[in-house]
Amino acid sequence: MTETAATLETPAAERADNAKLRQILDGARKVFLADGFDGASMNDVARAAGVSKGTLYVYFDSKEALFEALVRSEKQAQAERHTYFDDPDSDVAANLRRVGLSLCDMLARPDSVAIARMVIGVAGKFPRIGRAFYEAGPQFGKERLAAYLVGQVAAGKLRLDDPQQAASNFLQLAHSEIIKARLFGMNAEISAADIERSVENAVDVFMRAYGAARQGA
Repeated sequence: MTETAATLETPAAERADNAKLRQILDGARKVFLADGFDGASMNDVARAAGVSKGTLYVYFDSKEALFEALVRSEKQAQAERHTYFDDPDSDVAANLRRVGLSLCDMLARPDSVAIARMVIGVAGKFPRIGRAFYEAGPQFGKERLAAYLVGQVAAGKLRLDDPQQAASNFLQLAHSEIIKARLFGMNAEISAADIERSVENAVDVFMRAYGAARQGA
């Protein structure tokens, strides 16, 4: 079934409900990014989303629940978009390089950094928000990469025993250092050259550790 056909077969009430939810989350995103978690209010979100406060509370009973839903939606959409392997038969290093560059570019953006900082700030008090961020973003991306690696092992292109650990190794190598520096204010911005250098290093180390050709040499 195509996406269009699936959309047409969705009941009208459900489509309207999904559209209203998206409208609320879009408004919430603007408010949270502008005012931060503490400064945002449900009144401001309702105003930015163009809905009544009563309608907003039909969907979310608190600011915390709204922010959790926004974080989960944002991170999963990002993970799906930036850890997508559309050609599993192509060169492993090229696929890793493409995914690493795309992921690092997204993570270094000001809005991504701002949301990550907000989550870190509230996760101690509202652990569900921290879990939402981790499960929909880093964990989802790692599992998708691990599934790709399993296929490459089956194809004889890689040799590894623990695809989850291998996926984590690559992702940490690709972005951990540069994103941490951005997250904690050490760098005002990260250049494309910085990202490319970090990803190239990650790909090189990964292929040296797990590449079947080098291990078999």
